Amino acid sequence: MAKVTQTSSRKSDHIRINLEEDVRSSLSTGLERYYFEHQALPEINLEDVGLSQTLFGRTLRAPLLISSMTGGTKEAQTLNLRLAEAAQAEGIAMGLGSQRAAIEDASLANTFQVRSVAPDILLFANLGAVQLNYGYGVDECQRAVEMAEADALYLHLNALQEAVQPEGDTHFAGLLKKIEAVCKALSVPVVAKEVGWGFSASTARQLANAGVQGIDVAGAGGTSWSQVEMHRAKDARQKRLAAAFLDWGIPTADSLIGIRKALPRMTLFASGGIRTGVDIAKSIALGAKLGGMAGPYLKAANQSVGATVQTIQELAREVQVCMFAAGAANLQQLGQTPLIERT
Repeated sequence: MAKVTQTSSRKSDHIRINLEEDVRSSLSTGLERYYFEHQALPEINLEDVGLSQTLFGRTLRAPLLISSMTGGTKEAQTLNLRLAEAAQAEGIAMGLGSQRAAIEDASLANTFQVRSVAPDILLFANLGAVQLNYGYGVDECQRAVEMAEADALYLHLNALQEAVQPEGDTHFAGLLKKIEAVCKALSVPVVAKEVGWGFSASTARQLANAGVQGIDVAGAGGTSWSQVEMHRAKDARQKRLAAAFLDWGIPTADSLIGIRKALPRMTLFASGGIRTGVDIAKSIALGAKLGGMAGPYLKAANQSVGATVQTIQELAREVQVCMFAAGAANLQQLGQTPLIERT
């Protein structure tokens, strides 16, 4: 039970720190280096610009993803239900936070169960991939999926975060073969997700060869989890260790570009420092299917479902206007719209 309490307590710390502290990376996403060529005569009507697509068997009304954040505490249950209700209302995707706490203590499962308010959304269950080296296997992954009634499973990779936690799980050797075994046996697709430092093209290729069907790049430029751990640290030495990695990682744009070149058919999600619908539209032009955010949705959900719905609507409208001004009538056209790199 001590381990369960420790995991749940860590999740509470993460929520509090993300709401109260400045935990942004010192790096930018790289998206600011790119811009669309403005089309003064787009030859389309704004109201006809379509944002819908189908992914993993679910129809989405906008290319937005509520990125994985939380679970395992009473506060997290309230936030997840608000997020999910808003996602259902607006037809967007949602990722759950790590379900490890609920695998360790089944009484916490309800903090991840949102289908009662969101029966139709594209929903991602979530476990840390490194737990496959600490006794987890296909059974635990399947339990996470069934617990959430999810459409796919995120296996998140957070090596640096684990390395700067005093209690971190840092045995990453031999993990790829275990990810491959899960991909082969699981009842739903597996999506690999970083947590804020991005994927290189070579790592993405390894994951693709292992059977991963999607990659959420979660690049540098947004929340830095080493900064979060710096705020959690109890002693000065641990704080200094975490603080040293403020500028670590592959910026979101660079991660997207590298993986798209290496794996043109891979389903990609863009997250890591995305803050506007224009950022999301740029990410789609660079090869992503969805643009994910965490912090803005968390702050909105901390207020109400209505505030979260409003945030989603504003972002979707920004994407739509951006597509209109770039002359892209739908997401497929947007994905083929070239961006210009600033010199």
